[in-house]
Amino acid sequence: MRLYHWTSQALLIATGGAWHNLTTDFSSTHITTDTRKIKVGDVFVALKGDNFDGHDFIETALKNGAAAVIVNRLVNADIPQLLVDDTRLALGKLGKYRRDQHPDLTVIALTGSSGKTTTKEMIGSIFNQIAPTLITKGNLNNDLGVPMMLLELSDEHKFAVLELGANHLGEIAYTASLVRPDVACVLNIGTAHLGEFGGQESIAKAKAEIYSALTKDGVAVLPFGDKFFEFLSQEAQKFTSNLITFGETTVPTAEAVDFDLLSPEAQAEFADIDNVLVMGDVFSDDVVLNNTHSTFELVCSFEVDKIDSVVVESPFIGEHNITNALAAASAALALNVPLQLIQTGLQNACPPKGRLTRIQFDNHWLIDDTYNANPTSMLAAAQVLIGEDKQKILVLGDIAELGDMAVLEHQKLGTDLAELPIDKILTLGPLMRHCTDAANQLRADLSTHFDNKQALLSHLTSLLAEPSVVLFKGSRTMRMETLIHDLTCSTQKSE
Repeated sequence: MRLYHWTSQALLIATGGAWHNLTTDFSSTHITTDTRKIKVGDVFVALKGDNFDGHDFIETALKNGAAAVIVNRLVNADIPQLLVDDTRLALGKLGKYRRDQHPDLTVIALTGSSGKTTTKEMIGSIFNQIAPTLITKGNLNNDLGVPMMLLELSDEHKFAVLELGANHLGEIAYTASLVRPDVACVLNIGTAHLGEFGGQESIAKAKAEIYSALTKDGVAVLPFGDKFFEFLSQEAQKFTSNLITFGETTVPTAEAVDFDLLSPEAQAEFADIDNVLVMGDVFSDDVVLNNTHSTFELVCSFEVDKIDSVVVESPFIGEHNITNALAAASAALALNVPLQLIQTGLQNACPPKGRLTRIQFDNHWLIDDTYNANPTSMLAAAQVLIGEDKQKILVLGDIAELGDMAVLEHQKLGTDLAELPIDKILTLGPLMRHCTDAANQLRADLSTHFDNKQALLSHLTSLLAEPSVVLFKGSRTMRMETLIHDLTCSTQKSE
């Protein structure tokens, strides 16, 4: 794969900075913000955060072989220094410059409160069949991560699938301006980062920013069944008239049916029907949810009386992942990818680690969904257990970043979980105590709260006297994956 060579002149043009200590021109194939990953010839960007300052590690960068550094203040070091006003913004400018070197690159950008990583992998699997595709790694989806991903563009890349996240208004508008998407997709509006935004309305505004940087003739993909669909549609239409909707929703019959256009006989048929199901452009039918996979008919209907469909056997479990697949298919259809290629791409996509990963453990199944959590994704994950024929156990850790709504959201989660056919809920963390209390108000002794992992693990082990399916989930700060590790390792040691 041919890498891009950054010359000292290109770095200067991209950032608008000024060189100091530059005695000779050079070129580099790699720009990094982490001195631990520096290789000989790399360029180091000295970022400054609340609790760190990259300028303090420039000597380390020099010792590890850095060819140059990008700084917002000169340091006493014998190394070429590109002085800029703000290294964080300079990183963004570098990413934008690299994007501009790819005028023929087709970019699919996506955002949403949940499902971004899974959907990203699905889209990437579709487009990798056609040509080399750059796909966001891990959680590199913020104002630092997105430019870093753009810097990984090679000359061979024809497509890029980029995840855009945000914890404040304006962040997606900024990152979208860097990537300039041809297709922009919003998956859903949930409650992730509710504390930072203060309400779902603000979250919807933040996610809708992804449409603001659509290229000419760009396509907006929208979640048809989301309660913020109308708002998202209005925002998208400020920038494009090309819309694709996915999913379905239930609406009052009077809103969906124009009775004046119907015959008396047809009017009579709808007389006793209060609500009707309305489909988006792309929707699913004949859904079959299994413990290890899902099967559904992928249906697209962009014109009246014209329907195309394929049957997809997806390796992803859970009804919410059917919706994610519809979003991925919509993004591909926006670029005229044939249904057969979409079918193959969805079937060959690999579930990311820590997202509903099934692990066999003796005569039990452990489901690892520990990558992260928000109220929407936690409830969706819990619903995966409904079809299991073994004892159903949820092990849940605190949900972070909910701000003033933290207690209320955990209480609501407990109420919602109590309505599901779950046998036991074990919770960990001070906020999850509210979830336990709310669940037990509706179903006595459904949930048990623990102050530490050891006590929870001991109780969980006692519950495994009978065959069980155990799903683990919590925010990253809770590191719920350690429970899976400790559970499986302790058993192996005892043997």
